[in-house]
Amino acid sequence: MYTKEFEIRWSDIDANRHLANSAYINYMSHTRTAFLQDHGFSLMALSKAGVGPVVFHEHVHYFKEAFLGQPITVSLEVSGLSEDGMFFKFDHNFYNSKGQNLAFCEIVGAWIDLGTRKLIGLPQDLLEMTSKFPKTEDYKILTKEDMRLHGRLPKHLEL
Repeated sequence: MYTKEFEIRWSDIDANRHLANSAYINYMSHTRTAFLQDHGFSLMALSKAGVGPVVFHEHVHYFKEAFLGQPITVSLEVSGLSEDGMFFKFDHNFYNSKGQNLAFCEIVGAWIDLGTRKLIGLPQDLLEMTSKFPKTEDYKILTKEDMRLHGRLPKHLEL
């Protein structure tokens, strides 16, 4: 399990005086960026490969409040990857200093070619590095069908 430590700052709380939803998202993003960096997916490596991550959805489940000044730990484990590395699913958990699980988030996304803006599998050198990713007990190989499980399609405005 990959972890990152944070202390809740004044700017991270909302009107209810607990950790704001946007702060959870920011902490997870910071954790993912650090995780990728530590596993060979630096901005330079991604730029050289011409790929970048895109998020399809994040589902957050909140269990217990977190407050100003409290230390929290955000974890990341990979719960799914497609065989070509195009699709990924990461699990984040938030823990307080007592190890209590404050929140859980599942994030699903993919890699895009930064030139064509189309989904793309990972180049072989990056794909090989994914074998060292910490994986969940229920890790699975993802397919295109897994990306459509929620059945949400865009509904455009008639202008």
